[in-house]
Amino acid sequence: MATRFVETAGERPPASGWRRPRLAPSLAEVYRTIPVGEGAWWRKALAFAGPGYLVAVGYMDPGNWATDLAGGSKFGYALLSVILVSNLMAILLQGLASKLGIVTGRDLAQACRDHYSRPTSIVLWVICEVAIAACDLAEVIGSAIGLNLLFGIPVPWGIVITALDVLIVLFLQHKGFRLLEALVVALIATIAGCFLFELIISRPVLGAVAAGFVPAPSILGDPDRLYIAIGILGATVMPHNLYLHSSVVQTRRYEETTAGKRVAVRYAFLDSTIALSCALFINAAILVVAAATFHTAGHTEVAEIQDAYRLLTPLLGVAGASAVFALALLASGQNSTLTGTLAGQIVMEGFLNIRIRPWLRRLITRVIAIVPAAFTAIFFGASGTAKLLILSQVILSLQLSFAVFPLVRFTSDRAKMGEFVNATWLKVLAYTVAVMIAGLNAWLLAQTFRGWLG
Repeated sequence: MATRFVETAGERPPASGWRRPRLAPSLAEVYRTIPVGEGAWWRKALAFAGPGYLVAVGYMDPGNWATDLAGGSKFGYALLSVILVSNLMAILLQGLASKLGIVTGRDLAQACRDHYSRPTSIVLWVICEVAIAACDLAEVIGSAIGLNLLFGIPVPWGIVITALDVLIVLFLQHKGFRLLEALVVALIATIAGCFLFELIISRPVLGAVAAGFVPAPSILGDPDRLYIAIGILGATVMPHNLYLHSSVVQTRRYEETTAGKRVAVRYAFLDSTIALSCALFINAAILVVAAATFHTAGHTEVAEIQDAYRLLTPLLGVAGASAVFALALLASGQNSTLTGTLAGQIVMEGFLNIRIRPWLRRLITRVIAIVPAAFTAIFFGASGTAKLLILSQVILSLQLSFAVFPLVRFTSDRAKMGEFVNATWLKVLAYTVAVMIAGLNAWLLAQTFRGWLG
């Protein structure tokens, strides 16, 4: 049942710029529940710290592992530049998403609903749900593989078990949003610690690593490299994260004045930049470990997480290397489910202005992800799940433009943003990124069709 939100004088949206008034706050149960006190800048920074890490989780989920492992084992360090560029794009776009939420009081889904016609909003909603299902698919498979590697649980059963994580999410939501953020940060620290260990024992060539961060034109000319590169882009800049970030920044109780919003925008950007830098380290570490361990040893076709797990300890000669790898994978998969729950709720409520019980919403998306994942695991085995992981990330990339263009358009509209509208240079940069993403996706489709016809 839809719930109406009576806006107070301090929360009124701009008089112009929107077709429809704001009807309800985003994530009403936690809206403006975290106080932002006065004091030193670091106290404010700590108060705003959290949403960026919820967003960063999506940039290091199991789908990233598949594309990073494939890229590192097959092409060495060459695709590190794609991870870097993708991360810079993410910092820009997530900054715009947080600004939209703080300034307008709308998350991106609500903004689309209040700006576009009803049919257009429905189409955008369906596209976003497809992206969330693809992301959920990666989380399901990654968690199931992690359970299999650590505890020997068959992948099909692991896929079923992951459906129960909805209970964890519901428990945390009732205990407070800060607890949810703390758990997410703890899991991110676990993943980072595991890969720091893997980096140390894999002993990569630092000069080659540095060279890998320099973009190479050959990536566009090689269909195989481009396919993995687009997968990395899709795994890094995720469409549903833009909806998520524009919502969770509104959990802070900042002053609803121009000065208060300006402070909130600044600290929200600082939070997401630091968090996404952690994601950059983890993504780069996965690719570097794959390049230093597999590519160097001639194992250039390691695209499957199970193969990486099996080969790590023998190739590195360090006991526990594979177990640490699997632990990080399980932490990554479980972390992603937490934020996936929120994203699904935000998108459905924002676009349709309806509320359904979170456990029901999560079970619906889980079933959508579990059916193809279970089918693939049962009938095609480990090889099939690995290919499904990479395909899910390409699907995410293809959906990305449908979130990016509305975001850039809204934040570049003075009627909607007032004095917070994007500066000319920022508008040009943001549209350049949006066009670049759309162009890369078009290139991928052309290369894919050419491969089918050939």
